[in-house]
Amino acid sequence: MELLIVVAIMSLLAIVVLVGLKPAQRLADARDARRAQDINQILTGVMSCAIDKKDTATLGTCLGSTTAAKTYEVVSVGISSGCNNVCVGVTSTSDCLPLSTTLTDYFTSLPVDPNNTVDGHTGYSLTRYANNMIVVEACAAESGTIKVSR
Repeated sequence: MELLIVVAIMSLLAIVVLVGLKPAQRLADARDARRAQDINQILTGVMSCAIDKKDTATLGTCLGSTTAAKTYEVVSVGISSGCNNVCVGVTSTSDCLPLSTTLTDYFTSLPVDPNNTVDGHTGYSLTRYANNMIVVEACAAESGTIKVSR
């Protein structure tokens, strides 16, 4: 009988500890930390490319032909549709920005969102403004918006 009571108390303590630690929230926080690292890496790659190519005025060499203040999903080469399905801020299905060839000197492969299941899509968006400020954002952040700009 005493053994049953001890087992029951240990079980209750284990449940309280597991609920208190919120393992699902900790996993979401870990994925968001990875997203923050990934978007910073993408932005650093774009800015390093612009500096190396001496193209800080237009960023055309590194970003291709992008429209100012328009949001694009960063994708691998060959992906030309479905970008507004992955990133909500992307307005058109064809607003895909293939950076895997222009940034080959800066990445072995483009960073990809930890929950992304669509091949060729990264789950990250990029917006270039008229003053050449770049904003990179994680499309599927779980604990609030994650974005970085330079």
